[in-house]
Amino acid sequence: MFDGILSVTIFIPVISALIILFFFKNNNSIRYFANFTTGIVFLLSLMMFLNYDTEISGFQMIDYFEAWIPFEYLRSSYIVGIDGLSAPLVLLTGILGFVSTLASLKVEKRVKEYHIWLLVLISSVFGVFVSLDLLLFFIFFEFELIPMYMLISIWGSGRPKYSAMKFVLFTLFGGALMLVGILSIYMSTDVGTLIMVSIPELSLVGIPELIQYSDLLLPASFIFILFFIAFAIKLPSWPVHSWLPDAHTDAPTAVSVMLAGVLLKMAGYGLIRINIGFFQNTKGFTIHDVSIFISILAAISVVYGGIITVRQTDMKRLIAFSSISHMGFVMLGVSAIGTSSSNTSVAGINGAALQMFTHGTITGLAFLMVGYTYERTHTRHIPHLGGLWHKIPIIATFFFISGFASLGLPMLSGFVSEIMIFLSTFTIWPIATIVSAFGVVLAAGYILWMIQRIFFGVKPPDEIFSDEIYDQIEDVKKINLLPILLLTIPVFLVGIWPSFLTEIINLGVEGVIR
Repeated sequence: MFDGILSVTIFIPVISALIILFFFKNNNSIRYFANFTTGIVFLLSLMMFLNYDTEISGFQMIDYFEAWIPFEYLRSSYIVGIDGLSAPLVLLTGILGFVSTLASLKVEKRVKEYHIWLLVLISSVFGVFVSLDLLLFFIFFEFELIPMYMLISIWGSGRPKYSAMKFVLFTLFGGALMLVGILSIYMSTDVGTLIMVSIPELSLVGIPELIQYSDLLLPASFIFILFFIAFAIKLPSWPVHSWLPDAHTDAPTAVSVMLAGVLLKMAGYGLIRINIGFFQNTKGFTIHDVSIFISILAAISVVYGGIITVRQTDMKRLIAFSSISHMGFVMLGVSAIGTSSSNTSVAGINGAALQMFTHGTITGLAFLMVGYTYERTHTRHIPHLGGLWHKIPIIATFFFISGFASLGLPMLSGFVSEIMIFLSTFTIWPIATIVSAFGVVLAAGYILWMIQRIFFGVKPPDEIFSDEIYDQIEDVKKINLLPILLLTIPVFLVGIWPSFLTEIINLGVEGVIR
């Protein structure tokens, strides 16, 4: 039952990190080897995505070792696989992992340690999206805290230790709630399994089917809330969002790309796979009972994030707050489960899953452009910038693309995912949808305002932005175009031809909604 390619993809970055630790000393060699590793991982993730058989659907490329933790009181299996829901996120992780190492070429401080932690982070994120055992999912979900803390606290700017610790405390709190939920489910089933899904070909029965007939140790509603809070913190959703702007603002560029691009998506994936997947047919409570409250929380997150974003003057902080708004659309799509129409539910959750992919590439591109701009101007303070179009036209062009995609311009990927969510939720929660749609107006305001201030107008006075720095500004070099294009191509591809993603996502969502 061991196909191997999925496990190889997960652990290649960790193995490469160990090779760097013991065998590499030269900084340039470390950079090249890390880029080579993530390049291979990207190609493997692309190959898995392209080779996913849509005719068969279900979980594929499964690696299964029964009872990797064989204790009688806690039996957990090593089982990983991909379906239509996780395959796009595996591809997204491969893309952003490669981009993050390419964006780290100018890191000079403790280069070996930096790349070791970055590679470990990539492995842990891969593990989250492919784990089919709850305990394995939890281990990968929480393990990324270690490399993230190190990367922010050592290589960050501003108040890196404060921001890193705040991130860890928020996420650990959510993780503790999740662990209680996992143990409660495990102790409530007679089969003694933590398998998240049923896989008939392996004769495995998953938790969603088992808990339909079990008297849970804790009420189903309470266990649902434990998981929901854990994922709401990570998403993040209002009012448990305050860690994100600090972490983004102080993190290095490559870490911001990973944080916005895939770490937030771990929460969206958990909401769909666990909160929807587990709690549709539980005794006395289902997710349908609380879907209206999810829609209200989503609308608040979208509008609150947009209003706060308008007030920001730091480029990274502005994009960080915009992520709170845009991830609110994911939660709005999840609330579509509240209808009795399975077609509407599938459409809404399809939109939420697509939003996770599109936001990952769009925001990853935005943070990459912010990083390149900061390297040349030495400031992220928007009022201290201006007139940069003539100095860095390539950076400006791709900044425009990321901004226009973020505000939902047609023919770009952001439009497709948002319109799918709005069309599916409007018939169920019209008020929440209308309120959330106002977030698009706010997005247009803060993005166009930022672009106009940074790239157009006149250069600020010399005492704010010196002529010496301004005259030395150069555009990106050819080597920088590779990570830029890796993030830009999906933005146009999904915007023009969304079915290449939506068809495979739909298979995964239909498997979750029973």
